[in-house]
Parts: sequence; structure tokens; C-alpha cells
Amino acid sequence: MTRKAEEKLFNSIVFVFLCLGALIFLFPFFWMLSTSLKGASEVLVYPPDLIPPAPRLQNYLEIWDKAPFGRYFINSTVVTTAIMLGEVATSILAAYAFSKIRFPGREKLFLAFLGTLIIPNIVTLVPAFVIVHRLKWIDSYMGLIIPEMATAYGIFLLRQFFLTIPQELDDAAAIDGFSRWGTLIRVYLPLAIPAVIALAIISFINNWNNFFWPLVVTNSDAMRTLPVGLRFFVEGDGGGQWEYLMVAATVISIPPMVVFLTLQRFFVRGIATTGITK
Repeated sequence: MTRKAEEKLFNSIVFVFLCLGALIFLFPFFWMLSTSLKGASEVLVYPPDLIPPAPRLQNYLEIWDKAPFGRYFINSTVVTTAIMLGEVATSILAAYAFSKIRFPGREKLFLAFLGTLIIPNIVTLVPAFVIVHRLKWIDSYMGLIIPEMATAYGIFLLRQFFLTIPQELDDAAAIDGFSRWGTLIRVYLPLAIPAVIALAIISFINNWNNFFWPLVVTNSDAMRTLPVGLRFFVEGDGGGQWEYLMVAATVISIPPMVVFLTLQRFFVRGIATTGITK
């Protein structure tokens, strides 16, 4: 067998394994979609039907009447968008300071700040809740948004990107009379668009799917987000409605997929230029 034939065989084997892996990862999504199109009597049938015999598209209309799903959707959209914009803004400012502005104790402060990444979120839950409670932000947009608007990961990601930008650009901007703010806006941000979009995608997906913090700081349906609202179909008056639970899960998964697929090329460039994954 020639070397070219060996490479072709190897590539074919790799392709087959990748396809099998993709099928394994996609099967839960297929099962979710399939269950969302079933009736209540078909969900627990054994052996289960992979494809519903009579797909019920009306499930996607009925879900809006089964729970305050529209309110959950609005809350998730507002909270996720606000957190994403806040995280991007705070990360840009802090990353620029840590990478391009020299001040005493900069490196030690950054390492201390970076050390917060190794602290599990559950450890800071009680202190964060106490602060939010004393500020009277429980069951409000303020309590849902503000504690999540700055992250060490976002600052670290953008700092790594800013470090790849030559210092000569900063010096040239200073010679041209740009202030620090002008240099950041006119020089660094246009170059950092891929990294900023990558951070925005990561922030959007993480906060859209966030369950624990909204569960802790919300008490009413008026403030619950989509992941917390899914409990309605498992507990309480709507308990056990698995077909509607899968409809809700399908609807929830659409916005992150649209955002990622739309901005995928920027995400890949942004992560590649920083050399960071999460």
C-alpha cells in the first residue's frame, strides 16, 4: 500500500469515528425533540418510539398557556443581555489596565485576582446572597444581573489578547496625543473584536443556561428565568408533564445555538488568538 493510500485510509477511519462521535452527542438533542412532539400517553411507552407516530406540533403552542413561559423568556433575555454587556465592558477595562498600564503591584494584584478562578462558585454563594439581601435586591433584576457582571475569566481572556498587541501601537497613539481612553477605543478595541465577540458568546451561553444563582435570588414567577422556570413542568401543579418539559428545553436551546452559529468564525478567531479554552 502506497503512502497516499495509507493517508486516505487513515483519514477515512478518522472521519467514521468523528461521525460516530457526532451521532452520540446529537442523540440526546434528537431524543429531546422527539419527546417534545409526543402526547402525554406516548412519552412513557415501552419500548419507546424514536419517531412519534403522530407528531404534536401544538405542544409548542400550548406551552405558553401551561406556564408563564413568556415572562421567563423575557427575564432570561434581559438578564443575559445585561450581564453579557456588563461582563464585556468590565473585562475590556480591567484587561487593558492589567496588560498596558504600569502601576505598583500590578502583577501581584492580577495573580491574586486570577486566583479567584480556583474558588468554586458554591463557596461564594452565601456571602454573595447576604450582600444581595442587605441591598434589598432579592427577587429583582439588580440581584440577578450585578453580581455576575465581572468575571476573572473574561478579564484573563482579554488580557491575553491585549498582550499580543505590540507596545509600539500604544507609544504611537501617545505621540499622536491620544489619551488612555482614546487609545483603548481607537486602537485596541478594533483589533480585539474577535476576542470580544468570543467572550460575548461565552458569557451569553453561560448566563442563558445559569440555574443556580437565579434559583437562589428569585422567589416569584415574575422574576424567574427559563432554566428555573423548567421546574414548573417537574414539580407543583404542572408536575410530570415531560412532553412540555422537552418543548421548553428545545425552545431554550435555540437562542444559544443561533448566537454561536452566527458568530462562530469570530469565536474561533478569538479563542485561537488568546490560546485559552474554558
